[in-house]
Amino acid sequence: MEDKAPAGAAAPSSPARHKWLIAFAVVFCAALELLDTSIVNVALPYMEGTFSVSRDQITWVLTSYLVSNGIMIPLTGWLSARFGRKRYFMFSVFMFLFASWLCGAAQSLDQMVFFRLFQGAAGAAMIPTSQAILMETFAPEERQMAMAAWGLGLMVAPVMGPVVGGWITYNWSWRWNFYINLPIGAAASLMVYTFVHDPSYLKLQRRAQARIDYLGIAFLALSLGALQMVLDRGERSDWFAAPWVWYLTLTSAVSAVLLVVHELRFSAPVLDLTVFRIREFSLSALMVSLLVVVLYGANLMNPLFLQELMGYTAWNAGLAVASRGVGVAASMILVGQLARTGVDTRFLTSLGFVLLAWSSWQMSQWDTTVSAYSIQLPILLMGVGSGMVFPFLASAALSSVAPARMGFAASLYNMLRNTGSAIGVSMVSNLLERLPQVHQSYLVGHVTPFVLWRLSSTAPRMPGAPKFNFPLELATGQKQGLGLLLKQVEGQALLLSFNDVYRLLALVALLMVPWALLFRRGAAGASSAGAH
Repeated sequence: MEDKAPAGAAAPSSPARHKWLIAFAVVFCAALELLDTSIVNVALPYMEGTFSVSRDQITWVLTSYLVSNGIMIPLTGWLSARFGRKRYFMFSVFMFLFASWLCGAAQSLDQMVFFRLFQGAAGAAMIPTSQAILMETFAPEERQMAMAAWGLGLMVAPVMGPVVGGWITYNWSWRWNFYINLPIGAAASLMVYTFVHDPSYLKLQRRAQARIDYLGIAFLALSLGALQMVLDRGERSDWFAAPWVWYLTLTSAVSAVLLVVHELRFSAPVLDLTVFRIREFSLSALMVSLLVVVLYGANLMNPLFLQELMGYTAWNAGLAVASRGVGVAASMILVGQLARTGVDTRFLTSLGFVLLAWSSWQMSQWDTTVSAYSIQLPILLMGVGSGMVFPFLASAALSSVAPARMGFAASLYNMLRNTGSAIGVSMVSNLLERLPQVHQSYLVGHVTPFVLWRLSSTAPRMPGAPKFNFPLELATGQKQGLGLLLKQVEGQALLLSFNDVYRLLALVALLMVPWALLFRRGAAGASSAGAH
């Protein structure tokens, strides 16, 4: 039998007849924010030409957004408590749309970077605030369904971003990747204004937040800002071979320690770190951090594998990975409905991690002769697995805290989710940069005439490189033939590197399989706030 929610559980704050309108509005706003983190990627080459800048310079369009967004996400709980959740959410949506218009109209790289900083800071509130609104709008037994709807937007948006962005850029202009936010965001914000209302306890919190934690804000900005810079730009400078990477890493670490010490002692902190004393919240936050390492790592690798080793175009690669979104949608809806009927979804969460591990392992078996079916099935099942995990973790994390602390908990939960995704992308990028050199050295060091002949016959070919006829080319000593063989070795080294990283992601997912059973029964379906 399901555990009953204690007296301290959060009650829905809006009439039941409006709950799905609220869900649609806030999820759409959150999806828009996430869409803007990925939709711009395919437009970067076009922006590079418009602004006449280098490839390294144009990536500041991404870095600036991620840095400001990462700093502001953990502040959203405090800002909601200080100014009112609805007021802050509406202000954030308005400023996000205004920044989107400015980005679309930017005439130089400097303007674009500044406007993206503005856009990232404004959009930070949409994800944790929308999550807190949904948790208070829906009854405890419906919260996994609400988190399934919320997670659907969060999981599908990054997958669909490159597809939508590619179509818009090709058929219209890269500027419309920003302009498209305006009508959609305006309609969603109007619904939020009409139907969302702050719970009564937030009014008491506004009076309690009279003191401003300037020192906490400064430590937070230094810690997360420096960390995001290292993760996003470190690879381009060969990591710790560059002095600035050492300086920023040390700054981030020291600021993080000072932040924790200060926040635990300050009477009105910007971060409520005491929620980490709650087992369900801490476990959920840790698991979602590792989950997004796997998901964002695979999201980065799949298109790269298809384009660099299989010769897919960017459009075809985007279509190939879009099946993950179908799997996410189907499994999230299923899990949400099962949770409403009282099914213990802890076991489904473990099964989800099994599917993630199996999918990643199957991807590690890919080579350049892999069939379309062998590509699509693991990608689809990875979406199914992630959709089975995400609603449970989000609901368990926020159901475990008292209503008055839900905004702070949501901001911390999403801070760790955001940091995990940055670590996943950075880790995979670094491994794909380093491992090919290791494999190439090994292959070259074990070259024999027989190995050369086998490589020339079976090694993956880089797009545009013809197969090397070893006996004829090597016998005549033609340098062109040896150069083509080197390309085959490079292709084989890159393929082995992809295989290694996929296996690593499979191991991470496999290690998390039993963790869901550490949650108490009903942890994601009813608040345990009264116990804390």
